[in-house]
Amino acid sequence: MTMNARNPLSTLKSNLAAACAATALLVAAGAAQAADLNALIWCDHSDPALLQPFEEANNVKVNVKEFEGTGAGLAIIEQSQPGDWDVMVIDSIDVPRGVEKGLFEPLPEDKLPFADLFPEVKMEKSTVVDGKHYGITEKFGYNTIGFNKTKVDPADMQSLASLTSDKYKGKIAIYDYYLPVIGMAALAIGKKTAELTEADLPALKTELLKMKANAKLVGEVTASQTALATGEVDILVGGGEWVTAGLAKENPALDFSIPKEGAVLWSQSLAMFKDSKNKDMALKFIPYIMSPEGQARLATSACYWGMPSNKKATLTDEQKKILRFDEQPEFLARAQPYPAPNADLDKKMQDMWTEMLQAQ
Repeated sequence: MTMNARNPLSTLKSNLAAACAATALLVAAGAAQAADLNALIWCDHSDPALLQPFEEANNVKVNVKEFEGTGAGLAIIEQSQPGDWDVMVIDSIDVPRGVEKGLFEPLPEDKLPFADLFPEVKMEKSTVVDGKHYGITEKFGYNTIGFNKTKVDPADMQSLASLTSDKYKGKIAIYDYYLPVIGMAALAIGKKTAELTEADLPALKTELLKMKANAKLVGEVTASQTALATGEVDILVGGGEWVTAGLAKENPALDFSIPKEGAVLWSQSLAMFKDSKNKDMALKFIPYIMSPEGQARLATSACYWGMPSNKKATLTDEQKKILRFDEQPEFLARAQPYPAPNADLDKKMQDMWTEMLQAQ
């Protein structure tokens, strides 16, 4: 893959990792005992509610190091010695990058519940290379419309056209991450996110400028999420269950929609390092995360919530309601993947985003 990959939740992890940091042991290379499991992870895997049951059941310590996106994760690996790490969380679309670098080992299909995953998030075009599974999708969600259902008409949130309507002028925040919001703009004008070309940029820019003209602010995750939570704005463009679900107990008025035009799908996977010194434990950890119990704990992690990829996750009825679990087949049917531009188009998209941000 030639794009500069970015984790759709990278800003969220950057700002909320401190909440989990006290529970995470950040180990220097080679400092852990051989029996430990060393994992490069996103902040949702730092939650002791997720790690402690596995540690106690296997008499092992899981040493975790958080990172904020595929590029940052690969940089850590380059600075490490072979065998320093056992497992890694990675954007599903970026699994081939790890395979190309010779980092990952195929996963044993007979030990993992591939058949229990939502079919739409198996992401086999990315997680399977030369007929072998090098990753398994563990969690997913959407960049879509987050909103306060007491302040807006929920029916309006079923169309992306509401984002440029005068009805909501000044009541909108935009998540400051170019790929998913460009993807939403593409959906709004009837384009497929996987088929965007340079020829689409003028129309995309026009749509983004319309959104910007309606927005009260464009901000990173914490700022935009806070604006929605406190009532400064009523709608968050680019939000989703990963923003609203974790706040549902504090503010049950917050919700998200998958508009008729669709939403942008994000997903994360687990992979095992070829040079792992503890493959036996890695092959216990990955099945644990993918188990119904592990999936429920991961889905409701303190750092951010998201949909478990295993349909058998043992979520409570209330958790399923918050995540809109029963509606997922319908949502997934309308979802489209993250835009995956090549390096040249990626740069042009970033330039277009900057122009939008600077527009008055």
